[in-house]
Amino acid sequence: MSTPALLVLEDGRTFHGEAYGATGETFGEAVFSTGMTGYQETLTDPSYHRQVVVMTAPHVGNTGMNDEDPESARIWVAGYVVRDPARVSSSWRSRRTLDDELREQGVVGISGVDTRALTRHLRERGAMRVGISTTETDPARLLERVRASGEMAGTELSDEVTTTSAYVVPAVGEKRFTVAAVDLGIKANTPRMMSERGIEVHVLPATASIEDVLAVGEDGPDGLFFSNGPGDPAATTDQVALLQEALGRDLPYFGICFGNQLFGRALGFGTYKLKYGHRGINQPVMDRTTGKVEVTAHNHGFAVDAPLEGTTATPYGAASVSHVCLNDDVVEGLELRDGEGGALKSFSVQYHPEAAAGPHDAAYLFDRFLDLMNDRRA
Repeated sequence: MSTPALLVLEDGRTFHGEAYGATGETFGEAVFSTGMTGYQETLTDPSYHRQVVVMTAPHVGNTGMNDEDPESARIWVAGYVVRDPARVSSSWRSRRTLDDELREQGVVGISGVDTRALTRHLRERGAMRVGISTTETDPARLLERVRASGEMAGTELSDEVTTTSAYVVPAVGEKRFTVAAVDLGIKANTPRMMSERGIEVHVLPATASIEDVLAVGEDGPDGLFFSNGPGDPAATTDQVALLQEALGRDLPYFGICFGNQLFGRALGFGTYKLKYGHRGINQPVMDRTTGKVEVTAHNHGFAVDAPLEGTTATPYGAASVSHVCLNDDVVEGLELRDGEGGALKSFSVQYHPEAAAGPHDAAYLFDRFLDLMNDRRA
């Protein structure tokens, strides 16, 4: 017999459904993801820490859960909302059902919800706090607890998702470069894609200092990388200071997602919270340096506030917007050059070129990082 579940948004909108995954109660920021596949990568992406993910695809769980595709060692979402969960898993790679995995890891979810109505509500009103409960039957009482829960704005979360100790992902084949990668919520496929290109990746905790970065490798690192991650970039100050130190030393830099936002702040730009964010694997982005349009994977609720046209003088060089989302003109990438029209020094993108899960259109960015380090070494 199914267990009733209740979902209440902080503006009072209420949905009734059935328990999916663990029973109990959870709170977080309600966001929606438009991906029709890749739910396992979404669930294990540390960037979703403290977020309750609403899946817009109606059928979820069809391929179960396997041991090859997780992006981290655990599920990070605070809660999970689906419309019609699969009754059976139909993949030869599946080791257990999604429902069982959510239950095993204590993730409270709800099914049988009209996710189209819930998504439209979030699109119109914006991402907001939410509670899911299988123990509370009174929406008014659950609403009180939702409104007493923490907000995403102003929250620094990288310390909660980062590795506790440094580790090395060795280069595949001949080692060409050494990179210091600061883990702000890194996905497993990111260092893997760098290692496939001959990069030895030293993954450092979010608390790493400039001394820790410079100590990487025999002669120091060839480049610095900042990963994706959760939280408000405006509340994350130590890593911005670290990045400014590195930029001042002309250390080539590549940042993804949260790493793009912190790059923007290091260059003197502001950041702001998007109304409902970009989450999914089908977002169109133009690379202005090539004029090509990519279909890209996104997971971000904040964005960089930088002028779309022209360059901005910074203490480290000339900064400009390199990538733009074609849906809403949100800044999706930055680059730093020696001067207007000068050599590339550092760059970042707001989306996920590691394609886990998602399209492979943006994998070239890892090659661009390789070329950048090669050019700076020459």
